[in-house]
Amino acid sequence: MNKINLIIQREYTTRVKKKSFIIMTLLTPVLLAAILIIPTYLATKEDNQAKIIAVIDKTNITEGAIPQTEYMKFEYVSGTDVEAIKNNFEKSGYYAILYIPENILISSKVQLYSNQQTTVGVNEHIVKALDGFFTTIKLKNENVPMDIMQRIATHINVDTIQWTTSGEEKKGSAEIVLFIGYISGFLMYMFIFMFGAQVMRGVMEEKSNRIVEVIISSVKPFQLMMGKVVGIALVGLTQFVIWIALTFGIFYGAKFFLLDKSEKAPTTSVAANIMEKGNTGMAQAANTGQYEEMFKEISGKFSAVNFPMIIGCFLFFFIGGYLLYASLFASVGSAVDNDTDTQQFMLPITIPILLGLFVMMNAMQSPNSSIAVIFSLIPLTSPIVMMARVPYGVPIWQLGLSAFFLIITFLGAIWMAGKIYRTGILMYGKKVSYAELWKWLKYKN
Repeated sequence: MNKINLIIQREYTTRVKKKSFIIMTLLTPVLLAAILIIPTYLATKEDNQAKIIAVIDKTNITEGAIPQTEYMKFEYVSGTDVEAIKNNFEKSGYYAILYIPENILISSKVQLYSNQQTTVGVNEHIVKALDGFFTTIKLKNENVPMDIMQRIATHINVDTIQWTTSGEEKKGSAEIVLFIGYISGFLMYMFIFMFGAQVMRGVMEEKSNRIVEVIISSVKPFQLMMGKVVGIALVGLTQFVIWIALTFGIFYGAKFFLLDKSEKAPTTSVAANIMEKGNTGMAQAANTGQYEEMFKEISGKFSAVNFPMIIGCFLFFFIGGYLLYASLFASVGSAVDNDTDTQQFMLPITIPILLGLFVMMNAMQSPNSSIAVIFSLIPLTSPIVMMARVPYGVPIWQLGLSAFFLIITFLGAIWMAGKIYRTGILMYGKKVSYAELWKWLKYKN
């Protein structure tokens, strides 16, 4: 046991002290946030390319119905048709031609002509404006009074309320639960694959450099494999703990900083500020306490999420899933001499991981569907799929059954990897097949 501890200590310290580990540990939360936030920001950012759209309106009633924007202008033209504008399109400077037919109330269709593919933003802007305009026209045709139309215009927001067995109610958010499920499952996939691959490459490196021949003279092959697997597992757990601390530190640091600023802002009423300072005072008063309200809203929604359960499940399924896959990766690394030879053995290992990632997408939408439940019980996919389900609430018996299957499977995988590792770690220059691996498994101690 002391020898395994020494190997664990060596594997852990050599990796944790690397500059690459320190840099990536600190930068990964920032990079993950960038991956999630930047695409969303860019997708919602308004297109700043100037666009002039010619409108041919055969109904003669929509002028002004489509609002102009800073970069999108609608120019109504009359006394011409689409073909005439198309013939002189390059010189006209138009981005597109919007044709509104006379029978639009029946067909509910307009045509947008352009010599290039129009963007989704342009299409949605036109559709949204004309939908509201012609809905109002139809209501007027049905003799619905204007004041009634204004009163019936409604936008619904959904507040998710969860209640516990004690009857306590908490305001939740389906979007937040979906986000946490996605992050948990994706991190599990990334961790298992990344650290499992580190085990395989470490074994291959020691084997190819013949360092392992010296090490084996002092420790047993199984002790070497277990020390390497557990040592890298501790590296992963260290990163995970640091990431959790950084995440909560950033959140509460921002809360303290912003609320501190909010409390120092003037506390006079909105009415007093309007009277004393006009519009500037109104804006300042309106901003007073806005951060406090924002954090209260966010904290209220997150309070319905059982973070201790999520973190506990993540740690367990990471350890179980990592030990399972790291054993398989270690056996592959011990059986081959170079990266090229790993391809035939990597496919059966990576397919379940990728399958778990695909099923995770279904589990986030339907956490209690048959597919999600089954794959959250299968050990090769349960670490990823179960983490996508846990934020929604999983019955205890399913968690227990999944944990039991995972423990039994990774114990079997460690036993199998130990048999392969013992024989393959000192074998060089031979192409190993599945039949050969089967023979190694049948060798007696």
